[in-house]
Amino acid sequence: MGLLSNRVKKESLKAGDHIYSWRTAYIYAHHGIYVGDDKVIHFTRRGQEVGTGTALDLLLISSGPARSREICPTCTTTLDENGVISSCLNCFLAGGVLYRFEYAVSPALFLAKARGGTCTLAIADHDDIVVHRANYLLENGFGCYNIFKNNCEDFAIYCKTGLLVLDQGTIGQSGQAVSIIGGPLAAVLSTPLRFVTTNIYGMAATAVGVYCASRYAADIGMRRDVVTVQVEDLTRRLATGLLQVVEPQISVDLPHQSSQTVAR
Repeated sequence: MGLLSNRVKKESLKAGDHIYSWRTAYIYAHHGIYVGDDKVIHFTRRGQEVGTGTALDLLLISSGPARSREICPTCTTTLDENGVISSCLNCFLAGGVLYRFEYAVSPALFLAKARGGTCTLAIADHDDIVVHRANYLLENGFGCYNIFKNNCEDFAIYCKTGLLVLDQGTIGQSGQAVSIIGGPLAAVLSTPLRFVTTNIYGMAATAVGVYCASRYAADIGMRRDVVTVQVEDLTRRLATGLLQVVEPQISVDLPHQSSQTVAR
């Protein structure tokens, strides 16, 4: 992988890797967990790989990579009740390019990769734990799909870290969701700073600075509104709607991360 590109070859993958593939002009990427044997477990909108429930679907579906019309002999599931499905790597990529999501990156590298949804400051757990979470959620689900609060990237990040956003009313862990919202938000927030400069380049630089700061602060590795939830406990919480109700908490300091709230 290079400084600005996370592109990798299939031969370099190992079980537990968080992978993704851009679906259209770098607007949307689909994320999943590679579990070995050419299989990827990923979270979808009831089995539909591209689905947001919004007008954005028209753009994503019409602009996506070309797909083979042949039925894959190894991927027989086309619709799943809980939205978490297992596909072969080729079906997951759907004609796109393979990328690997990076964890525990430095702040400088995080900011250098200005497009969200490619890396995080958070530290990943051991690969065996990651694969266990993905397989468990394949059987038990990951809740209701929401492009901004509970999407495929949120699923993959949870499998890698065990971290979930405490307040389900806010944006989830997804870096690409933050980027989609962050652009217009940066323009709005930087408007009061227009008195600093009337130069168009200065105003653009100000907006970029605000965007980078907001994306950095919203990263799962920096946020304070996250909790560690055991995967076996997650499905019970989702079923009862008690995800945001946690037991007594302790605060721990992790490398590359701010103090995070951890549920016992």
